[in-house]
Amino acid sequence: MQVVLITGGSMGIGRATGELLQSNGYTVIGTSRSPEQYADHPFPLIQMDLHDALSIQEAVETVVSQYGAIDVLVNNAGKGIAGPIEETPLEEIRSVFETNLVGATAVIQSVVPVMRTHNKGKIINITSIAGYSGLPFRAAYSATKSALHMLTESLRLELKSTNIQCCSLAPGDVATNISQGRYHVPVKENSPYQVIYGAARKDMDTHVDDGVSAKTVAISINRLVRKNKLKPHYTVGPFLQRFSVYLKSYLPAKTYEFILSKFYKL
Repeated sequence: MQVVLITGGSMGIGRATGELLQSNGYTVIGTSRSPEQYADHPFPLIQMDLHDALSIQEAVETVVSQYGAIDVLVNNAGKGIAGPIEETPLEEIRSVFETNLVGATAVIQSVVPVMRTHNKGKIINITSIAGYSGLPFRAAYSATKSALHMLTESLRLELKSTNIQCCSLAPGDVATNISQGRYHVPVKENSPYQVIYGAARKDMDTHVDDGVSAKTVAISINRLVRKNKLKPHYTVGPFLQRFSVYLKSYLPAKTYEFILSKFYKL
């Protein structure tokens, strides 16, 4: 029975994925900063803080000591952030990079040696379609997911001589509680961004509410877990968002930028 570790397993995509994989016979362990808050969770949660390398290492060691291996890592935990670059506090930018990139990397660093011992494994990094473009008022978030996207490509090459596979899965908007958990720069009355950022912020929340379900993403993750050979990158989500990834590859940069500016009413 394969052992799957899902970071950020308490709710949203992580919980939906764990429930689906567990129903398919996998042994699933999720992580949370505060697992004690989820007493009736459908699968076990262990404590992990992505801002604390020791916490990450201890969590991985706990899984290995209790279950003997980690066959699949779903690197799902993440943090949202929105606001104009000019007005976003640097400490908030550092925090989202620490969670979405540095923390995700630290989990990989702890899990790969375990997989190497067993000469097999899969790492599925959950990125975002937002990581394919520099979206207005989501610069820090887009940058973290783009960085994890590139890290995935590098990791694949570095692990090419092993039986450890790696890929990224980039969801578009997903109907979860990310809007409530996302850090928002306040809309300031005297800000030059008051009108356009205020409108964009409302649109962001609407797009999330209209996104695909967490179960839809879980189904895609389940397919990747079962797949024999992983490609570098996959997407899941609303058609237009997935199509935008391919559109950017073919359109001139200024044309694509023009389309984005019209979409965001800039």
